[in-house]
Amino acid sequence: MTDQAVTELAPQLGVRAACEAVGAAQASYYRRHRQSPPPARPEPIPHRQRRQPRALSAAEQQAILDVLHSDRFADLAPAEVWATLLDEGVYLGSQSTFYRLLRQAGEVRERRAQATHPAKVKPELVASTPNAVWSWDITKLRGPAKWTYYYLYVILDIFSRYVVGWMVASRESAALAEVLIRQTCAKQGINRDQLTIHADRGSSMTSKPVTFLLADLGVTQSHSRPHVSNDNPFSEAQFKTLKYRPDFPGRFGSIEEARLHCQVFFGWYNDEHRHSGLGLHTAADVHYGLAEAVRDKRAGVLDAAYAEHPERFVRKPPEPPKIPEISWINRPDHPEEDAQ
Repeated sequence: MTDQAVTELAPQLGVRAACEAVGAAQASYYRRHRQSPPPARPEPIPHRQRRQPRALSAAEQQAILDVLHSDRFADLAPAEVWATLLDEGVYLGSQSTFYRLLRQAGEVRERRAQATHPAKVKPELVASTPNAVWSWDITKLRGPAKWTYYYLYVILDIFSRYVVGWMVASRESAALAEVLIRQTCAKQGINRDQLTIHADRGSSMTSKPVTFLLADLGVTQSHSRPHVSNDNPFSEAQFKTLKYRPDFPGRFGSIEEARLHCQVFFGWYNDEHRHSGLGLHTAADVHYGLAEAVRDKRAGVLDAAYAEHPERFVRKPPEPPKIPEISWINRPDHPEEDAQ
């Protein structure tokens, strides 16, 4: 009824007045009497796709990229390029614009030309006699307080496993390493072109003092590949033997205590410890040529045992373990074998 009254009054009063006269909402009246559907609203344009009035044109963006890619600026950070251009009175865009364009081009990582290094050569060392190849390394020993350490330098003959030289110091130093190597070579009577000394790539091992010393002594220098512990297996194994002994302390109260402990250990390691890799001989016996006599003595004991009770040896007469004829680091003709 209300809409009909509005319709009848509208020609004389107008729609607004007619609606006010009968107490109807003008918008509701129009909505109910609309002849066609409302026009479709256009889909909103995403913000990123809208054309910004202050945005750089495609040509301006390409000009910035061309500058960043130029030989002059290819190795510089975008901020440095921006500042350099600004000092020259040139403004192409903001710093953030430079970075944004590089990010869109997938070039936000290191832009400078990177140095390349050839792969390090795998060391291949073979020793068939003592004092042919030595391995040396440095390990830390915990001191009396937290973050305090003593440094144990050890030089080991890879054929005999004999520790030919060692030292405990309060610091790691190329000068101390030079002194130890010089003294050890003199003690062992090393001649020129007789010895190869192998180490990892620590700062002391690759230092100029050590390199110059070895050149003066006529000693060949060899290094492990980076991050390849198997390239220095003898030193690593010797340090493990030291630190896994039941009497190895968690900390040393003083450097004198550390030196005394190492003196006792290396005496045992060289003269008493029977190495499985040496046919269960001591390092000293192999290093000084006494192992064959010891093996002959062992053979005599086993022969006597066999003669007394041959029935106890089912397969064959017993023999003492053989003494290895060679030792190696990365044996050349057996690439799968790291050390023996």
